[in-house]
Amino acid sequence: MRTAVVTASYANDFERCRLLCESMDLRLKGDWVHYLLVAPFDVALFRQLEGSRRQVVSESDLLPWWLRAVPDPLSGGRRKLWLSPYGLPLRGWHVQQLRRLALSRHIEEATMFAVDSDVVFLRDFDPADLWQGDRLTLYRKDGAIGARMRSNHLEWLAHSDRLLGIGPFSLPAHDYINTLIAWRTDTCRALLDHVETLHGRNWIRAVTRSRQFSECMIYGRYVDEVLMGEGHAASPDGLCHVLWFDDSYARDIGGLRHFMDEMAPHQIGVGVQSFVGHDLADIRNVVLERAA
Repeated sequence: MRTAVVTASYANDFERCRLLCESMDLRLKGDWVHYLLVAPFDVALFRQLEGSRRQVVSESDLLPWWLRAVPDPLSGGRRKLWLSPYGLPLRGWHVQQLRRLALSRHIEEATMFAVDSDVVFLRDFDPADLWQGDRLTLYRKDGAIGARMRSNHLEWLAHSDRLLGIGPFSLPAHDYINTLIAWRTDTCRALLDHVETLHGRNWIRAVTRSRQFSECMIYGRYVDEVLMGEGHAASPDGLCHVLWFDDSYARDIGGLRHFMDEMAPHQIGVGVQSFVGHDLADIRNVVLERAA
C-alpha cells in the first residue's frame, strides 16, 4: 500500500527541508511518494529536491484562484499575506494547512503521512505499519487539553466545533496535534465534503472564517465526533519527539544532544521547531553523530 508523504514548506525552511529529505531517503522504507507543497514563487527552488519518489506541487494546482499571495507591506515585502474576498488575510502557516487538506482531492494513495519541514528521521520506519488491518493509526492524546494550555488549543477546538457542526467541546479535551501524523485520504475527502454540505460553500471559505484553526484538530475531531472513530485506531504514541518551546533545553549543541537523548523507543524522528532558534548546522551535526 503506497503512502503519500506530505510536506508543506516555504523558502525560509528550504535547508531544513533538504535535511528532512536526506533523512527520509535513508530511513523511510516501503512504498511511498513524497509531495512537497509550496507556493508558486517557491516551486523553482524546491525542484532541486525532486527525484524518483519526490515531486513538487504548486499551491496554484490545489487552491482556488481567489486565494493568492501578495507582499506584506508591513514587512517591506519580506513576508507574504494570502488574500481572498471571503475572509481575513492569512499567513503562510495557515495556507500550508490548507494545502495539506486540499491534496486529498488530487491523489490516489490511501494514506497521507504529514511530515513537517523541520522533522528529521532517525530510525527506520515503514509507513505501511501505520495500518492495523483496515484501520489507520490516529494520533490522539486523551484529555491533554486543559484550561491552562500554553497555546491556542482552546480556540482551535472552538473553531472545529463550528466547522464540523459538533460540540460544544468540554475540558479536558483530546489533542491530535503532532508533526508526524497519518490521515486516511478517503476520510480527508469525506471531511471536505462534510464541511461543504454543512456550510453550503467551498470548504476553504468555511475554514478561513477564522484564522484560529488547526487541520490536525479538524481531522481528529471529525473522526471521533462525526465518524465515531470509524476506520481508525487511536494511539497516544506520537512518532516524533518535538522541541516546541525555546526554554525547554539549552539553546546550543549540548541542549540538542540532551533533547535527542530523550527520544522514546517508539519515536522515529525529531522535530526542532524553526522558531525555537537552534542553529541548523548544529542539528545536522547531531544527526550525523546519531547516524555514525
